This record gives sequence, structure tokens and C-alpha cells, in this order.
Amino acid sequence: MPYSPIGQSIQVLDTPALLIDLDKMENNIQKMAARCRDSGLHWRPHAKGHKTPAIAHKQLCAGAIGITCAKLGEAEVLADAGISDILVANQVVGREKVARLVNLRRRADVMVAVDDPVHIRAISDAATDVGVNVRVLVEVDVGMKRCGVPPGAPTLALAQEADAAPGVVFAGIMGYEGHAMSLDDAAKEAACKKAVGELSKTRNLIEDAGLCVGIVSAGGTGTLAFTPDFPGITEIQAGGGIFMDTYYRDGLHVRGLEHALSVLTTVISRAAPDRAVADAGRKTTSSHPSLPEVKDRTDVVVTGLAAEHALLSLTNSDIEIGDKIQFISGYSDMTVFLHDQIYGTRDDRVEVVWDILARGKKQ
Repeated sequence: MPYSPIGQSIQVLDTPALLIDLDKMENNIQKMAARCRDSGLHWRPHAKGHKTPAIAHKQLCAGAIGITCAKLGEAEVLADAGISDILVANQVVGREKVARLVNLRRRADVMVAVDDPVHIRAISDAATDVGVNVRVLVEVDVGMKRCGVPPGAPTLALAQEADAAPGVVFAGIMGYEGHAMSLDDAAKEAACKKAVGELSKTRNLIEDAGLCVGIVSAGGTGTLAFTPDFPGITEIQAGGGIFMDTYYRDGLHVRGLEHALSVLTTVISRAAPDRAVADAGRKTTSSHPSLPEVKDRTDVVVTGLAAEHALLSLTNSDIEIGDKIQFISGYSDMTVFLHDQIYGTRDDRVEVVWDILARGKKQ
């Protein structure tokens, strides 16, 4: 029987290793679910950060109505793990991908974002060919200037085209106020109010034209403090906060959630009294847009990452070669996908090991 670390101290793990503090993650899940529930909204958390069906099931058990993902390949992994209600919050383009989409619809109630008639026609042709109906959300540009049609009449026109297309079910609209994430609280609140207001007015316009807008989807962890408070939306997509990281805390000003994700690393060199090196570089943890920080120590600071090495600055430190320390993730979205497994821990002992099954699912 192969060796299992279950029940063992995290100190026995070889490094670098990706860790999740289960108590903290589960608390974060409950807090985010409660934030949506108390605002009268559904929660459809994003899985692009954790890429792990076992974690998605924890979110569903906490009250999520479905799961959001960024890639069709992630949706396929989630469906294979028994998850049905899945939003691909992205445009699915190309004959091969659309064929996968409509065939995925046979085993999951997947829906996708569209922002052009080209998307609708491609899905319609493929869906009618195999005899399925695919739900779509028209993506609205609420200020981020990425994907999405302008609010108002352009969104109505695309909704009407979706509603008329065989094999396509117009399910609603979505928008992402990503341009507001890094603003200070006052400016962020104002930007969220404006973004949700655009979605709300557009929803009213579409419904006045006789179409049902069952879903109005928006929100991220960086705006979770404000977006749910404004009327007009039906669900929130925020998901990354279940891990929390230094970027969410310092760059996006997220409060009230605990740092759950860390990287266990070993000190491999101490060439001088004021510096050391650990075995977790950019191939293990993200340095952009925020460096990781050392957990529970003030005498050791991460000053930079090379490909395989973390550069550490020491102040009156007793750290030695062979010591294991934990890095709080700088940005979880750019850290998890670097690993094959997550070690779920409780009280610094390994409770579960999860394969990151949607890792590498870029298509």
C-alpha cells in the first residue's frame, strides 16, 4: 500500500507542498454563503481558483446553488464529479469547443456567457444538431472594458436573438465589476452601485420587452462588501475569498476572511546572518500581484522569488537550514494551478489529500 500522510503532522511532508487550513477555509465558505443569503441572493462561487471538485461540493453543501468556472475544461471536470448547475463565465468559441459544450449539456445543466451573435449562432447550430438546449447569459460590460456588450439596447438586441435561436435558452445577464476591485472603499462602493445599476436598468428594459430575465449574475470577492447591497441582481459569483491571500487583503482591501491557503517550504541555505533561501519559488507560488508572506513569524520576510527559490530577509532570526516555514499565498488564483495536490489540514495534521483535478484545463 502506498505511503499516506493522513493523520501525520505537516512537518513530515516533503516540500514544497500546498496546504489548506480546513477550519479557516470552511469558516470563509460559511461567511461568504451567509453574506449572499442574508442579502437575499443566490451564491454561485467561482472555482477557477481552487479547481477542485471536493471544494466545490463543500460550497454547495454550504448553500451555493451552482458553481462558476472560467473554462469549458473546468466545467467538464466539475460535471464528471457530479455537479450539474455550472456557469462558464466566458465565451466558448470554436467548432471543437462548442461541440464539447453541447455534449456536456447531456450530463450537466451548463450555461455560458455570450456577447455576440456569432456565439449564439454557433451554439444554436450545434445544440439543435444533437438535440439539446443550452442556457446562455448575455454578458454586459458594466465598466471593466473587457468582454460584454454595452448595457441597455445592445444587450436587449442580443437577448432577443438568443431567445429566438433554436437550441438556445436565454437565461439572463451577467456583468463583472472588476474595474472596482482595487479601489478604496468609498470609490469602490460608488463603482459597484453604478455597475449594478446598469445591470438593473438593462434587466428592466429586457423584461419590458417581454423576455424573462431569470438570472442577473455579478460580483467578486473584492466587491463582496458592497455589490450584494444594491437591488437588481440575483446571484453573486465571488469565490476566491475562501482561500484569502495577501493580494485580497492588501490590494483589494478584503476584510473579515482568514488566510487559509499556504505553501509549506524548507530553508535550504543560510549564507549570511541576515538572509536565507527556501525551496519555493515562482514555480510554486505567485509573486504577482503580491508577494507571499511568512506565516506566524516577524523575523523572516519574503523579499523576492526566483524560479525555484524564495529569497528571505532575516532580522535577529534563529532560523536554520532544514527548518520548515509556511508562506501565506500572495495570490491564490496564480498559486493553486502550479500544484498537483492540496493537503487539507486541521490543527497542523493532514486530514485529506485532494487532487487538483481541473489543473491544466485551459481549453
